[in-house]
Amino acid sequence: MTTGVRRRMGVEERRQQLIGVALELFSRRSPDEVSIDEIASAAGISRPLVYHYFPGKLSLYEAALKRASDDLAARFVEPHEGPLGARLLRVMRRFFDFVDEHGPGFSALMRGGPAVGSSTTNALIDSVRQAAYVQILSHLGVTDPPARLELVVRSWISLAESTALIWLDGRRIPRAELEVQLVHDFAALTAVSAAQDAEMGALMRRIAQEEPADGPFARLAGRLPALAT
Repeated sequence: MTTGVRRRMGVEERRQQLIGVALELFSRRSPDEVSIDEIASAAGISRPLVYHYFPGKLSLYEAALKRASDDLAARFVEPHEGPLGARLLRVMRRFFDFVDEHGPGFSALMRGGPAVGSSTTNALIDSVRQAAYVQILSHLGVTDPPARLELVVRSWISLAESTALIWLDGRRIPRAELEVQLVHDFAALTAVSAAQDAEMGALMRRIAQEEPADGPFARLAGRLPALAT
């Protein structure tokens, strides 16, 4: 008969384990509601040992946010293949996968939590937004965006955040519909800007030319005339 022996973890391995455990707990409940005792119990270690690796819950929360922010930023990475509308739709599906999996933690980060307002948290949020911004520009094939395009892309990223937060509060609209709506929102923001700026107009025409008849942008364009009748 063999006797089970708990393997001793190295310092970095233990830190990563605690970050993973904390992130899992923060994903199910607001970080304010999760105690160090719960984290220690879920990790199978003592409360003092948690403090050996992290000075307090705030530092552990920030470490968990760093892992989550890296994950969220990666959701915006998409191969440059196929029409833009289909690419953005795949990005929105992965974005909402994250929101769905980490609802309370995502909400706490954006609305209020133990580290909100700290320089670390603000930097993490900004890094995700910047990563999303860079990815969208790369899909548009633009390296030096004009002011109106920067406004459109950054406004759309903020809109995606706000939409996700509202959706989490009751989930009253089917998630799949919101994913498509956000892709349509991007097209609408671009079209409004294109109506006032020749450079944006040229970009809008290029996007439209590459969009297939069954793509999300084309479906939106097909529905708009009916609203005017």
